[in-house]
Amino acid sequence: MKRGVDQEVTEIDLGDTEERDNSDTPPWKTQLETVLEEEEEEEEEEEEEDVISTQSDTRPLLNERDPRQMNECLKVSFEDVIAEPVSVRSGDRVWIWSHALFEVSRVWIYRIITVLLAVPVSVIAGILFGILSCLHIWLFTPCVKLVLINTGWLQTLWSSFLDIIVLPFFRSVAKCCGGIRVRLSQD
Repeated sequence: MKRGVDQEVTEIDLGDTEERDNSDTPPWKTQLETVLEEEEEEEEEEEEEDVISTQSDTRPLLNERDPRQMNECLKVSFEDVIAEPVSVRSGDRVWIWSHALFEVSRVWIYRIITVLLAVPVSVIAGILFGILSCLHIWLFTPCVKLVLINTGWLQTLWSSFLDIIVLPFFRSVAKCCGGIRVRLSQD
């Protein structure tokens, strides 16, 4: 049963006129079935609460494997790749079988390749990201901070140079060139 989908209970009159102690229970369900369903609903609610409370960044989610939608471009269906216009059509059986073979081959080739490559690529990517993180945290960031601390005076000097010399020069050039007008005429 899918979560989040409400099911409607349809009552069917089976013709039995016996008095039931639980009026909202359909006549074909026994009291035991009703109790078991209620227990299952409670367990599902508890599981949802447990999932929410135990989610972490280190434990991958099996159902949501692309939570940030990084691979939207890879959501390719048969109709995105192969499409027949109305004027040129193959037989219906050919279309159905080609669609089925496309989907099956796409899924199984992906699964076979991931079985062969997923673990080694994950290990290599983990090593590379670990090395880059270590270098960034322990080497690059301290070096950049050291340079910024020691060149704060240079930033002040450069800002003053721009405000005192360069900015007035370009403002005066802009005022001189602001009066120039160009007219095009055909003779």
